[in-house]
Amino acid sequence: MKIIGVTGGVGSGKSTVLNEIKKRYNCVLLLADDAAKELEKPGRDCYRRLIELLGDDIVDDNGYIINKKMSAKIFEDSSLLEKVNGIIHPAVKTYILDMIEAEKEKQEADFFFLEAALLIECGYKSIVDEMWYIYASDEVRRERLKASRGYTDEKIDSIMKSQLSNDEFIKASDRVIDNSGDLEATMSQIETIVKGL
Repeated sequence: MKIIGVTGGVGSGKSTVLNEIKKRYNCVLLLADDAAKELEKPGRDCYRRLIELLGDDIVDDNGYIINKKMSAKIFEDSSLLEKVNGIIHPAVKTYILDMIEAEKEKQEADFFFLEAALLIECGYKSIVDEMWYIYASDEVRRERLKASRGYTDEKIDSIMKSQLSNDEFIKASDRVIDNSGDLEATMSQIETIVKGL
């Protein structure tokens, strides 16, 4: 089983590409955001630690963490971001490593695709066999974010500034997949790569 890390900037179309990969290949797909959400559920270690840090006013009537409330607290006090990341990131990494091991033991899938915006920054390069960068031009990314999420230029600017530049993504990745055009053009690039693997 090949372990492929998939990363890219906001609006690059990672989710769309991964949904198509899931349909076409014998693979397991794990989104780091989904792992984080799982670990923030009641009863999990991250849940308890986040409430100790941020207070129990971040949960709803059923005891689930409300992400908007958690984000608002972090936004108000930037020192909390590092503490929250210190709780979530190591737990997510352990969760991912455990899942990879479990899938290796099963020996059912040909590929394990791991997606996260911060794969490079969080040191996942040593975990994956290959790092794929889903590239789209800034112009295309802006159009997508305005259309799909209703983001303003200011919001897009602030998110893009907080992420790695194209050059940094390219330098840290084994393959660059251009997703500026239509999905079929992107999938034909992936088909070529997969055949080579």
